[in-house]
Amino acid sequence: MSKSTHEPEIENRKARHDFQIGETLECGLVLRGSEVKSIRAGQASLAEGFVMARMEPPSLELHGVHISEYPPAGRDRQHPAVRTRRLLAHATEIKKLALAMQAKGASIVPLKIYFKNGVAKLLVGVAHGRRKGDKREAIRERETRRDIEREMNRRR
Repeated sequence: MSKSTHEPEIENRKARHDFQIGETLECGLVLRGSEVKSIRAGQASLAEGFVMARMEPPSLELHGVHISEYPPAGRDRQHPAVRTRRLLAHATEIKKLALAMQAKGASIVPLKIYFKNGVAKLLVGVAHGRRKGDKREAIRERETRRDIEREMNRRR
């Protein structure tokens, strides 16, 4: 849950584990009404999602993100659970992401959906794949940091 509001933050924990995240960008999302209500209810999954960036014309598209149907909306007002959604960002930022994506092994992944001033936002990041050894090293570092923090809290 967000600290300032009671609306959920939907995170892609798998992305932080599987990828080394570089540059990030906050984008707007073009959504339908029932999609917004489903996200507010916490019914979305970013795990399989990815972002495509195009240079000409500058555009960002979100693929593979699952936003569940919102049953109170009725059958005729439902949205497809998985569909391509447009992302909103400045043209210069889009071009920068498109250039970063052209590097070998780089992709753009969705990291978090949250609400800011009542508007749905998506945090995307340029990701480089991690090897198995890199993942183990990251886990080891995280556990070491936790142990140090525990000891510091015990001594207080």
